[in-house]
Amino acid sequence: MSKLDESRIPVLVGCGQITEKNVELQDARNPVEMISDSARLAAEDCGIGDKAFTSLGAIATMGLSVDAAVVPNPLTGSYANLPKSIANNLGIEAEEYFYSTTGGNTPQMLVNKFSEKIAEGIIDSVLLCGGEALNTMMQLFNTGGPLETWFDSPGGEPTMIGDARPAGTDLERGYNLSVPSNVYPLFENALQHHYGRNHKEHMRKLGELYSPLSEVAVDNPLSWFPQKRTPEELISVNEKNRYIAFPYPKLLNSIIMVNQSASIIMMSLQKAKSLGIDENCMVYLHGCGDANDIWDISDRINYHSSPAIRRIGEEALEMAGKTIDDIDYLDIYSCFPSAVQIACDELGIAHDDPRGLTVTGGLPYFGGPGNNYTMHAIAEMMNTLRANPGKYGLLNANGWFITKHSLGIYSTSPIKTPWKRKDPTSYQQELLDQESPNFVAEANGNATIETFTVLFDRTGPEHGIVIGRLDSGNRFIAKTKQDNAIFHTMTKGNIIGKDGTVECVDGVNIFSF
Repeated sequence: MSKLDESRIPVLVGCGQITEKNVELQDARNPVEMISDSARLAAEDCGIGDKAFTSLGAIATMGLSVDAAVVPNPLTGSYANLPKSIANNLGIEAEEYFYSTTGGNTPQMLVNKFSEKIAEGIIDSVLLCGGEALNTMMQLFNTGGPLETWFDSPGGEPTMIGDARPAGTDLERGYNLSVPSNVYPLFENALQHHYGRNHKEHMRKLGELYSPLSEVAVDNPLSWFPQKRTPEELISVNEKNRYIAFPYPKLLNSIIMVNQSASIIMMSLQKAKSLGIDENCMVYLHGCGDANDIWDISDRINYHSSPAIRRIGEEALEMAGKTIDDIDYLDIYSCFPSAVQIACDELGIAHDDPRGLTVTGGLPYFGGPGNNYTMHAIAEMMNTLRANPGKYGLLNANGWFITKHSLGIYSTSPIKTPWKRKDPTSYQQELLDQESPNFVAEANGNATIETFTVLFDRTGPEHGIVIGRLDSGNRFIAKTKQDNAIFHTMTKGNIIGKDGTVECVDGVNIFSF
């Protein structure tokens, strides 16, 4: 076998994480400061300090939540070139600057993409970084505190990277299906029906699914909520654990109002060795995959599966030469329980797998810092694998509404063959071409419920949402009337498959039992 070209072997060499809690407001860091500090920790983690930034090929920064199109606010666009602002704070330069679009899949997607760039000789090093200071931001908003340092225009424009399409259609957003907390319950109720459970049985399973995540969070000093939660605590609805959208009470929701940052340094094996980085720091990406499911939720094949996760799992495992049983550690993207169950089902992982489903503690308990959670998962996986040389770890990342997916398989075991992944475009289109129900904007006639949820505010239920089918098989989205008897029916039994009628009134579909 010919000797490997080490200039074409990608390797992760440094990781750094920050969780900032219990600091005086005037001492709290803004996003640039927090992200820069986690990048410094990543450089220190390489064992060579700032030398890790030598001749840096690129800096790629995860998109801040304030820049997501679904949450316009006074700080949208406050950092005109975030990666350049971070470079200035660090006192370094890079050949290129990238800024990502919205999506929880983004950190893993960028590891995959820049690994490919290194393998192709396009680049030899990159700093991947991101974070959120939303907890501090909200305190400043609420107190009228100064936000002057949360604006910077360092010049130039970053290259946007990632899929910038909005989450769904205008019609879906018109039915309040624009934010994850309203959409993931649709998948959850469909899963309950798919598994053949009643509501009480299913909720017990959700408690049993997420309680172990909270146990991992307790042992992680970086967790935002390091508190063990019993299954019963997680699913009991009360003043402190009210419904957000049925069937999820607050403790089963990802928590975004955190101050957390994580950074990763990647480079070619040749550059890592030339800089004197110890081989014990090195973690290799053995397998990866990226794919989207059908973009709009109104056009999905169903609401209990993800063909894209199944496919990228197959691609990543084949690339790594492993089966799912060969994997020692897992981090399954855990924004909501439906995301975990669907990913496990598609990857062939039991919901109660003895390996555990997280190395961080999960987004509701470790913390869900916007698009950057998976950067923390990668950092935790790096540290776990360094402590257990030769073992393998798998993590998946999920953007929007079980829409955008990325997956990576890692190990300290060196790559033994030239690094090459299958081009994701070679399998993407066949995922999008799978047949799905025809969707109609205006619906009238007899109808059957396909899935549903009820949205709540602090005082109680606001309105119900139904995705259903007409007798013709056409799919529609509808609201229910604001009626407590209807809300009671929707939250007390399995109504999927139940019949009713739908009528379009002034452009809005209204479903009635």
